[in-house]
Amino acid sequence: MKINLVKKRASKPTMAFLGLMLFVLMIIMVGQNQLFFFSRLHSFIDSTPRTISHKHGGSSVQKSKSIISCDRSHYFYDICSINGPTIFDPFESTFSDMDPTNKNNTNITVEKIRPYPRKWENFTMGRIKEITLTTGPLSPTCLIQHKAQALVFSVGGYTGNFFHDINDGFLPLFITVNSLFPNQDFIFVISKLEDWWVQKYKDLLQSFSKHPIINLDKEINVTHCFPKATLGLMSHGFMTIDPKLTPTSKTLIDFHKFLATTYGAGHKPLRTLSQPQPQPRPQLVLASRNGSVGRLILNHDEVKLVAEQIGFEVILFEPSKNTSLHESFGLIHSSHAMIGVHGAALTHALFLRPSSIFIQIIPIGAEGVSDLCFGKIARDMKLVYEEYKIGIEESSLVDKFAKEDSLVLKNPKALQENGWSKEIMDIYLREQNIKLDLNRFRMYLKRAYRKAKAFMAVNG
Repeated sequence: MKINLVKKRASKPTMAFLGLMLFVLMIIMVGQNQLFFFSRLHSFIDSTPRTISHKHGGSSVQKSKSIISCDRSHYFYDICSINGPTIFDPFESTFSDMDPTNKNNTNITVEKIRPYPRKWENFTMGRIKEITLTTGPLSPTCLIQHKAQALVFSVGGYTGNFFHDINDGFLPLFITVNSLFPNQDFIFVISKLEDWWVQKYKDLLQSFSKHPIINLDKEINVTHCFPKATLGLMSHGFMTIDPKLTPTSKTLIDFHKFLATTYGAGHKPLRTLSQPQPQPRPQLVLASRNGSVGRLILNHDEVKLVAEQIGFEVILFEPSKNTSLHESFGLIHSSHAMIGVHGAALTHALFLRPSSIFIQIIPIGAEGVSDLCFGKIARDMKLVYEEYKIGIEESSLVDKFAKEDSLVLKNPKALQENGWSKEIMDIYLREQNIKLDLNRFRMYLKRAYRKAKAFMAVNG
């Protein structure tokens, strides 16, 4: 069958109608394109970073207002934050902004930080891993989503020394949490984490956060997402909390109370069979550095005997890396007095109750550092504090330097005017031991005994 196809020419009215429709359609398309263009321009204008002034090294620096902010104005620390959803890529040690509106922004913000509060000490900070914060357009896929924000810091400085664990770690952590995270939930993301450190401080860490710790260095192939992140810890200086710098006016005594809550003020210390049983007399903790390098009390046994003759119950305290903090806290918190040579063990004075008696034995040449580290603890903790500054004849350095025309013994301050170098530190802190003048030290012990008896009568 043959089919005929017939082409019909469109009539003039039909052509006119189609032309009108085409004209209307073109107007609509142009309008939509203009609307799209202006809406994109408006979006671009709204997302363009505004400039704000930041103080950096004492000068005013103009920086883009961004989801990322850093405060670098402090001597002891830097602190940075991503104030919005962020993804952490451990392989690149990078926190990236997850805000989709920033992905088309060509003004990429990049900040870097070493989150450890010894900013002034270049040698130490060189061992701290640098972490990057960026608003870059590319970020990896999120594998683990967290509801709590991240608090990121390093324990890679002097970890293992109890003084530094507290001074560079837990005191700054206490300040940071009470300043930036009051009553807020957060997750630790920690660099240079070691298993023994986690085990030793497990209870203290859990008092801050109940979440499992994320090891920044080990989860190389796992990305984590957080609603926001803060990198770095705040510090007010050596072994101190400045109530004027914390929103809730926290002090070192508040930190002591926090420790008491963690380790239990009512916890009774374990005693070895060689330790005396509790007696109705003041208990004196004699901190010993036996096994350490330098600052040993060479007549340690005689000092203990004199203290016992005066009336103290003397407990020898030789803390080590593996010493239980529950046991240490229970022992020292229940004591009435503590004595020891300048050194990390005296950090345990934080466990003493306010108004307890504390005597620091200060070696030749260590006057300044002794006050900076532990004299300040005593004052801030409201302890009854006394310094026993040894004489030249009580120092083992006399055997090495007495015959020399040296400033080591004659004028340590003059020797240290150009700085506390490793060579100077080794002389006064590692090469020096002490043989106490028992007649002179007995007077200090007698005063301490009278004050300890008075404290015990009031506080038990």
